[in-house]
Amino acid sequence: MPFEAVVLNKTSGEGRLRAKSPIDCELQKEYTFIIQAYDCGAGPSGTNWKKSHKAVVHIQVKDSNEFAPTFKETSYKATVTEGKIYDSILQVEAMDEDCSPQFSQICNYEIVTTDVPFAIDRNGNIRNTEKLNYDKQHQYEIMVTAFDCGQKRATEDVLVRVDVKPVCKPGWQDWNKRIEYKPGSGSIPLFPSIRLETCDGPVSSIQTTIELQTNYIGKGCDRETYSEKSLQKLCGASSGAIDLLPTPSETTNWTAGLLIDNNDLIFKFDGKQGAKIPDGIVPKNLTDQFTITMWMKHGPSPGLRAEKETILCNSDKTEMNRHHYALYVHNCRLVFLLRKDFDQADTFRPAEFHWKLDQICDKEWHYYVVNVEFPVVTLYMDGTTYEPYLVTNDWPIHPSHIDMQLTVGACWQGGEVAKPRFAQYFHGSLASLTIRPGKIESQKVISCLQACKEGLDINSLESLGQGIKYHFNPSQSVLVVEGDDIENINQALQKVSYINSRQFPTAGIRRLKVSSKVQCFGEDVCISIPDIDAYVMVFQANEPKITISGMDHFARPAAQFESERGVTLLPDIRIVSTVTKVEHQEENSTVHKPVVLEEMLHNLDFCDILVIGVDLDPRQECLELDHKELQGKHLDATNSTTGYSIYGVDTMRNYELVLRQVRYRNWHTSNVFDRKFRIKCSELNGRYTSNDFNLEVNILHNSNSNFMDHVSHLVIQPQFLQSIHHPEESVNSIHSSVVPSVATIVIIMCVSILVFIIALGIYRIRTSHHHSSTENEGSKENEMDWDDSALTITVNPMEKYEEPQHVEEESEEEVEEEEEEEDTTSDDSGESEEEEEEEEEEEEIGNEGKKQNASRQEQLEWDDSTLHY
Repeated sequence: MPFEAVVLNKTSGEGRLRAKSPIDCELQKEYTFIIQAYDCGAGPSGTNWKKSHKAVVHIQVKDSNEFAPTFKETSYKATVTEGKIYDSILQVEAMDEDCSPQFSQICNYEIVTTDVPFAIDRNGNIRNTEKLNYDKQHQYEIMVTAFDCGQKRATEDVLVRVDVKPVCKPGWQDWNKRIEYKPGSGSIPLFPSIRLETCDGPVSSIQTTIELQTNYIGKGCDRETYSEKSLQKLCGASSGAIDLLPTPSETTNWTAGLLIDNNDLIFKFDGKQGAKIPDGIVPKNLTDQFTITMWMKHGPSPGLRAEKETILCNSDKTEMNRHHYALYVHNCRLVFLLRKDFDQADTFRPAEFHWKLDQICDKEWHYYVVNVEFPVVTLYMDGTTYEPYLVTNDWPIHPSHIDMQLTVGACWQGGEVAKPRFAQYFHGSLASLTIRPGKIESQKVISCLQACKEGLDINSLESLGQGIKYHFNPSQSVLVVEGDDIENINQALQKVSYINSRQFPTAGIRRLKVSSKVQCFGEDVCISIPDIDAYVMVFQANEPKITISGMDHFARPAAQFESERGVTLLPDIRIVSTVTKVEHQEENSTVHKPVVLEEMLHNLDFCDILVIGVDLDPRQECLELDHKELQGKHLDATNSTTGYSIYGVDTMRNYELVLRQVRYRNWHTSNVFDRKFRIKCSELNGRYTSNDFNLEVNILHNSNSNFMDHVSHLVIQPQFLQSIHHPEESVNSIHSSVVPSVATIVIIMCVSILVFIIALGIYRIRTSHHHSSTENEGSKENEMDWDDSALTITVNPMEKYEEPQHVEEESEEEVEEEEEEEDTTSDDSGESEEEEEEEEEEEEIGNEGKKQNASRQEQLEWDDSTLHY
């Protein structure tokens, strides 16, 4: 016992309890013992003392903060995986040898190292404050200290090492960012080797969404760029649609002042433009059934208070501002107004139909169809049906003498006091705005007209694994795949492909985005799968060269042109398309591969037969085509004084068959000698055009009938034979198919020149012969000296008077004979003509000599009765 009791005053009995040696709390925190007092006792020897009662003494040793905290380990080490946030990476522990709770407990830990992504709590648990990256730093070394509750710091800090190891990253592996697509490739897989890494997580389900982003291509995706007429014919739409935004031309000039993107016939309205539709284009009073179709791209209206933005408006041209029917956008609502005339309806009837759709102001292209079957009006947007959410009624419009004005892009205010003007301008883009009076369109046709020609696809749907569910959106630009087995999901995504069915697709980039959600057992979301950002690179298609060939010149008698059937213009026309291809060049090869012309088949969308020169006079001539020739084909035709137009999306072969049946008639050919035509064809609304094929037709009148017979035998017939016997000739042979006709014409011209030269030679021979004979007569008269002393000459005055006249008649007959001979020879051709000319020349020379001799004899008549020889 380290304590003792001592008496300080025996009289008073005062005593003291003291330690015999230093007390150490760390050895023993408290002491408990019993003390008892004794008196001094009786007698000199102090014996027989008496004891007091016992007392219990409890002593607690008060501690002093003499010890500093020390860590149990000299260093600490832990390993973590990158990309994760840990609640506790490891725990450090320090101790203090002090005995009291105040000084022996560790009240705080602190990380001494600065700028590290770690934190430590009062229990010594170290955690990371952000996700660690192995590529950024492999290992962290941090110094940690401890404090007891007396705020005495540890004498030595402890080193903590945290190693970062690469993580098993959940996500899609083995895929390429760039996918190349060549036109005509069909369906190609996007990710043929893709697989999902989940790092052995307890996955219960996977949902993957593949999105093909094409909103910046054309009108929302790669669609056919044919004209609206051709597309409607191709999709089987009802006839009679009127294009309100056609390509600017001489006959459709109301769109000439609008902003236009010629590639896709997109008209951009900036809130300052409107177009007036000429009278007569659209019927004034629409029936209870009609259809309005359009492509529209529209964003939120500028300004706090949005005004009406007119797409189509039919209003009073003067005096008043009544709107008879209109289609406009107001506060991201599409509104159709239809005010019936009072003579059509005299009751309170539906007048305004409202649709509120997010797509109206999303700045994306959408296809709208308003089917009016009054009083029911239905809206189709991108092929989906929408009923109006609000219909308001109004009274019909009272009849008046005021004319109406149909406009696009704004509404005409004819009742303005100062000056009629446009108002309620449209802000956005429009394309293929049409109105079809008297008919409504079917769901099938609407789907065809707005269909995308590119999208996502799945190869071999029947080979998808069990438990796989998939869903496409209507345009096949979004595909959702769901399943609970990772391997089946991998196989499904390996079959996802891109397809573009256009023969000449729009070149450029199509972006791809793949997003995934993974569910684990008992948890909402267990791991995060990074999105895939890839793209499809669509290459430019080889540009085709469309070539038209055939007989480019022929002649026919006028009677054939005046007949009931007329004359076929293009009996042997051929349309061929070729592309230029260069064979693949091997690396390190100095030999240049040859350029190859390869024939290709594709559709056409129109062919025009245009009149060169003066327009056709409908009172005496026309171009004709039997309507039955168009049956069974996606073709239609229009006729005018400027030519004949055949349009519609169909094969080159069908266009050939129809063009070969076009006839030219002229029932008053007396003043017409020839007609010239130009034939031109197109694909994709003028994107690819053919050569200009010129045709000349000669009309032969009666004086040229012999020439016609000979020429038609030599020139025309071989052309028919060639086109019949060689229907599948190459392009080069097709180009040379017109050579025989040209050669024959050249031969005829040469023969004509030769005949002219022969005739000129004959004329000169005659002239010189006549001149020489006259000189000979004169010289003979001079040489002869008659002894006329006994000569009696009897002259007949009548003969002297008549014979010169007779000579003149003969000379006139000779001139006429010469002209007839020249005309005859000019109409003949060939070697037989030359022989006949030579014989005629000899006969003429002989006859001329005989005539001259006879004339001399007739001029002088001698009385030789008295002559002496």
